[in-house]
Amino acid sequence: MTTDLRIAVILNPALPAGYAANTAAAIGMGLAALQPDIAGSRLTDRTGLTIHGSSRLPVPILAAGQEALQALLAKAAATSGAQSPEGYVIAFPSFARALHDHQEYEATFGTHSLVEEELDGIGLLGPSKWVRSLTGALKLLR
Repeated sequence: MTTDLRIAVILNPALPAGYAANTAAAIGMGLAALQPDIAGSRLTDRTGLTIHGSSRLPVPILAAGQEALQALLAKAAATSGAQSPEGYVIAFPSFARALHDHQEYEATFGTHSLVEEELDGIGLLGPSKWVRSLTGALKLLR
């Protein structure tokens, strides 16, 4: 993976605020698991309080409706993959919200086709040029 990394989280703007926040958090955790070095470092303030910083990279939260999310997923999947990934794609399908056990989610996942499922959001991590090519026309989530 290149050192010129960019992150983008793209959410369906029709989601209620709580679902949008949960989706963004889940996608963010998945992105950090892919590249742990994008997570923040330990920081100490002048009083000695030490915390862990959140992210070494900006994490824009962008908006895309259902059709745009599906098109983005298709385009991103066509240029990423296990062999020689251009970048990484994380999808949060709507059906996942009803599953509260990750083993159940993993067992159920293979019975679905993401191109036919509603998506709550997508996360991208990869070279800046790749992420920009996929998200350049999207606006910030408001």
